[in-house]
Amino acid sequence: MKRILQFVLIIAVVYALFTGYSLWTYGEEENIPEADAAIILGAAQWNGKPSPVFEGRLKQGIELYKEDKVDYLVFTGGMSKNAASSEAEVGKRYALERGIPKEDILLEDQSLVTEDNLVNAQEVAKDQGIDSYLLVSDQFHLKRAVGVAKSKGMNDVTGVPTKYSAYETLETKLPFFFREWAYLMAHQLTKLF
Repeated sequence: MKRILQFVLIIAVVYALFTGYSLWTYGEEENIPEADAAIILGAAQWNGKPSPVFEGRLKQGIELYKEDKVDYLVFTGGMSKNAASSEAEVGKRYALERGIPKEDILLEDQSLVTEDNLVNAQEVAKDQGIDSYLLVSDQFHLKRAVGVAKSKGMNDVTGVPTKYSAYETLETKLPFFFREWAYLMAHQLTKLF
């Protein structure tokens, strides 16, 4: 029995270390393909302005559009309690101010968590005949987000980490990394059962 427990413990540690490494390095060397749309995952907005985290994601999505990598931008994120507007609406205003045509902007403004963002964004995009996606978020969030997207039927999806992340120092990166590491392992383990 002791050997079985040791074996299980070794497997658990190896799995955790591998998952952590794959999360830390996710998206670092990937070439960005063209797609129909970029889904920019929402983050906090402060009194109608994007938070630094959200602004980094918005900048990356707009850059993809301006480089002709995508035809549409899909902004996600609902309205939290006491918010001035939804995250998606803030993203739309930000993009319009930077010259993105209104007709190339789609909104998913009902959800507040990643899974719901993706399900609802796919529904909004379906009306435009969109079936390939670039998913824009911070690097440590992307591996789980892409996994969720694929589990919800988005087969042609590629994660694009923002180059403009507000998580620049170890002091800001590590708490975000550990939180996403735990979420990723929980997501993967729940898929097994």
